[in-house]
Amino acid sequence: MTTAARTLVVIPARAGSSRLPRKPLAPIAGRTLLHRTIAMARAATAGLAEAELLVATDDAEIADHARAAGCEAVMTDSGIATGSGRALAAARQQTILPRFVINLQGDSPFQPEEALRAVIGALEAGAEVATPVIRLDWAALDALREHKSRSPFSGTTCARTPQGLALWFSKTIIPAIRNEQILRASQPLSPVWRHVGLYGYTLKALTRFEATAPTELETLEGLEQLRLLELGIPITTVPVDPPRFDSSGIDTQADIARVEALIAAHGDPTPLLS
Repeated sequence: MTTAARTLVVIPARAGSSRLPRKPLAPIAGRTLLHRTIAMARAATAGLAEAELLVATDDAEIADHARAAGCEAVMTDSGIATGSGRALAAARQQTILPRFVINLQGDSPFQPEEALRAVIGALEAGAEVATPVIRLDWAALDALREHKSRSPFSGTTCARTPQGLALWFSKTIIPAIRNEQILRASQPLSPVWRHVGLYGYTLKALTRFEATAPTELETLEGLEQLRLLELGIPITTVPVDPPRFDSSGIDTQADIARVEALIAAHGDPTPLLS
């Protein structure tokens, strides 16, 4: 097969989830998680002539649910352990292989729409792997800390160089902040960057990732991108503005309740499916 200068945007939608079984079909204020993610992705890719969108799943009901929203769906092996691995499996089913593959994680429907375009732009500028980050103000950092007191493995932070290369990702809040009160008084933004659940790869980088076994640190944190860092593959982090809603993933029923409360208070940010 040949490779085309196009971008394949894949929403991995695995049926199995230890914390929220059959998560893609979970209703959130009357619309399923998967339909919300498809709607966000469709809005984000509008006008991008070289971008194609599909859902990669291991479950026929989820595939049918995607197609009901007008989104192409492909079946992938249930043994695939990561969203990025599932995205590669979907890419390999294409008649013409894409140049770039985007893993648009299916449990983050409220991430900023501009994040996808920013990641594609970074890849086109030469990044091997790109992912968005949001710098937290102090109120957002306080909210993240409170959220993690209830759901410690929901939400990921990133330490990065001044040039934007990722140094590390963690489910804990990094970096630790010495003399925090002095820093709070001196600047409006905290030093904490929150990771948005979206990865863009060149096909070569994604293929190398999937050909390598999971690492111990990746397994401990539950973060697949740590494998890339341990392989020495640089990850370009792309700053984006905060979304209207908290951009952390939907991992538990408590996360759904939190988002439904936000929708009730502020309105629904998910575009309608056309």
